[in-house]
Amino acid sequence: MTSRALDPKRVERFSARLTGMLNSGALALMTSIGHRTGLFDTLALLPPADSALIAREAGLNERYVREWLGAMVTGGIVEFDAATETYRLPPEHAACLTRAASPNNVAVTAQWVAVLGGAEDAVVDAFRHGRGVPYSAYPRFHTVMAEESRQTVVDGLLNHILPISYGLIDRLATGIDTLDIACGSGAAIITMAETFPLSRFTGVDMSAEAITTGRADVAARDLRNVTLVQADAAELWLEDTYHLITAFDAIHDQARPARVLERVYAALRPGGVFLMQDIAGHTKLADNRKHPFGPFTYTISTMHCMSVSLAAGGPGLGAMWGREKAVEMLNAAGFSDVRVTELPHDPINYYYIAVKPS
Repeated sequence: MTSRALDPKRVERFSARLTGMLNSGALALMTSIGHRTGLFDTLALLPPADSALIAREAGLNERYVREWLGAMVTGGIVEFDAATETYRLPPEHAACLTRAASPNNVAVTAQWVAVLGGAEDAVVDAFRHGRGVPYSAYPRFHTVMAEESRQTVVDGLLNHILPISYGLIDRLATGIDTLDIACGSGAAIITMAETFPLSRFTGVDMSAEAITTGRADVAARDLRNVTLVQADAAELWLEDTYHLITAFDAIHDQARPARVLERVYAALRPGGVFLMQDIAGHTKLADNRKHPFGPFTYTISTMHCMSVSLAAGGPGLGAMWGREKAVEMLNAAGFSDVRVTELPHDPINYYYIAVKPS
C-alpha cells in the first residue's frame, strides 16, 4: 500500500459537498414538518406575513413557527423581507410543496426521512445481527405510504397507468375481476371501483390496521363491488380467477416474492394482465451510478424495504432489485410476455405489464 499526498482542492470540494448534505438533510426533515403542520399550505394562501400571522392562520405556536421559518429562509425555500420582517412562499415553490400541488408535492416524500430515521437504532442493530427490522418499527409507515401512493398511483391511475395496459379501460368499464396485492387501505381499488361500477375488486394486505381503515372507507362510500381481505399474497390458492392483478410498489418488500409472483400467474385467467409498479433502477450497482434518485432509493431500501423482508425470513431483494432481476423473476413465474414502461408523472418507478398466455 503506497501513500500519497492529499489533494487539498479535492478535500475542500468534498468538505463543501458534506456541508450541503447536512443542510439538505436538515431541510428534508423540516419540509416534512412543514407538510404535516400545514405550514406550506398556509403560506401559499397568504401575502407576505410576519411569523405571528402565519402561526395564527396555521393554528400553531409562534415560537416554533419562527424557528422553522429560519430554516426555510436560510435554505432558500421561503423568501424573507428584512425591512418588514415578513415571509413569503414563492408560487413556484408552492407548486412543489403544497397539498394543492399534488401529485407534484415533494413534501409528501420528505416525510420518509423522519419515518425511517425513527427506526435507526433498530436498523443499526440489524447491521450486526442481520435479521432485519419488522414493520412494527415504523409507526407512521402506512400513513405516509398511503399519501405517497395517492400521488404516484391513485392520481395517475385513470389518465396514465391503466391506459398503457392492453385495453384495460374498456375491459374494466365492461366488467372484470381485479385483485390488488399489498393494497394498503385500498385507495387504488376504491378509485377503480367508483369509476368502473360493473367490475369487481378485491384487495389483500398483511396489515390489519390498513385493512380496517380501508373497510371503513369502503363502507362510508357504500361500495358494493369492493372486498378487502387481510392475507398473505403468497398464500393465495386461486386458479384462473382474475382478469387483472395489480401490485403497486409491493413485490420487492415481500418475504416470498418469487412465490407471490407464481401465485399471481396462477390466479390470472388466460389472457389476464399483471400490472406491477416498482422502483426504477438496474440490478447491478454499476448501472445505477448516475441514477437521479440513487442515494434516496438505496437509503429507503436499507432502512426499510430490504430490512422488512429479511425480518420476515425473506430474501431481502431491496428496492433496487432492478429491472433485470424483476423481469427474470416474472419469467420464472411463467410470464413470457413482459413489457416495461416509464411514465412522465412518476419518474421514480417502472411499470411492468405481464400477460398470461391465452
